[in-house]
Amino acid sequence: MRAVILAGGKGVRLKPYTVTLPKPLVPIGEEPIMQLVLANLANQGIKRVDVCVNHMCDLIKAYFGNGSHLGLDIHYSREDKPLGTVGPLKLLKSLPTNFLVMNGDVLTDLSLRRLYHEHLHGDAIMTIATFKRKTAVDFGVIKFDENHYVRDFIEKPEYNVSVSMGIYIFNKRVLDYVPENTYFGFDDLMYELLRAEEKIKVVEHLGYWLDIGRPEDYEKANNDIAGVLGQIYYKAGSQ
Repeated sequence: MRAVILAGGKGVRLKPYTVTLPKPLVPIGEEPIMQLVLANLANQGIKRVDVCVNHMCDLIKAYFGNGSHLGLDIHYSREDKPLGTVGPLKLLKSLPTNFLVMNGDVLTDLSLRRLYHEHLHGDAIMTIATFKRKTAVDFGVIKFDENHYVRDFIEKPEYNVSVSMGIYIFNKRVLDYVPENTYFGFDDLMYELLRAEEKIKVVEHLGYWLDIGRPEDYEKANNDIAGVLGQIYYKAGSQ
């Protein structure tokens, strides 16, 4: 299985940690975020990794090099301008028929072999790893009828929703929907695939998942590194 890591963003939501460092190099414990991601890929048997970079890319390339210290063969693809979360894939050459795509700040114990297997045994153009996440509304929610009379009130409700983990298996046909040299995000891709009535599959994950997108997530990751994240880092290959 070949992997593509999206690591070109500026990490705006993670400020102030990303003021002087690119997001992939922000440390979790003693290791950069992307070091944990790459080690997990290596532990799960992946050898070839393409890293899509832009913001502060020279620092990222200098730190990880060719990946030999992790047993990986890392190649870099640099955007001349921001292309979003899916647009950079159009720059990659000689991709296999099916390949893994993931964000460079996702920490999880998801079995990538299982995700790949589920994709290959389906007939979908794309398979998305999903996770149940509790989402809170920080306001009192008022429900009313067509005559505008209040029928219910819920103070700061919480909802469980299925969210994308930022980990996917793409069939190469996906790239037919991605425009050249254009900013194109995952949301754009989803709308295009749904409009074309392409089959999109999901694989639900019930284990650990954390997207390092906000300061509170970053703090949680640092708290978890002595426990569950440490186990993922060293034992991911045993899944």
